[in-house]
Amino acid sequence: MDRVTGVYILTKRLIIMTAVSICIFTALFSATFLHEGRLMVSWAVFVCGILGGFVSIQQRVKTVTDQELRLLTRSWFQILLIPIFGGLFALVLYSLFLSGIISGHMFPWFYIPEPDGHPDNAYIVSFLTETYPATGQDMAKLLFWSFVAGFSERFVPQIINRVTDQVEEDERQKDKSGSGKRDAAAEEKETAEVRTK
Repeated sequence: MDRVTGVYILTKRLIIMTAVSICIFTALFSATFLHEGRLMVSWAVFVCGILGGFVSIQQRVKTVTDQELRLLTRSWFQILLIPIFGGLFALVLYSLFLSGIISGHMFPWFYIPEPDGHPDNAYIVSFLTETYPATGQDMAKLLFWSFVAGFSERFVPQIINRVTDQVEEDERQKDKSGSGKRDAAAEEKETAEVRTK
């Protein structure tokens, strides 16, 4: 199989899978909206991540090596793997937005329902079904960043690495400040003992 044929087969499969993903998203949107009058935002996030993954593969088709091209054209699983990871990365990014770990004017804000008293199972269901972007603009931002999470394989892992590096740095600073306070307390104690003598 020559390279042109391989690119044609791969492109054809990507178009089919992208169309299937859009159909799945449409079906999920219709089912949740018609039966419950609401949209499950997490499904929209996941599907946008998958679509970003498919577009990413399509953008790289001309630059993949012959060996990678053969692998991608022989296995549907290999083609699906990158978009599925893209969907998962989009969900991770969504969690980072909801938690407030990532925030700013370029990122979406959300309406999150408050629990009545202690959180329970009903509140978890309410959180999953009633958490929405605060405005239409925030919804657009969420869909954009979900697509980016699938399109750029390194985007979310880099964020995770930065967050973990920041946590480790904060822990080191706490240890230093804690040991400094202990040293100062020990010096004061020794000074007090000398004075009493």
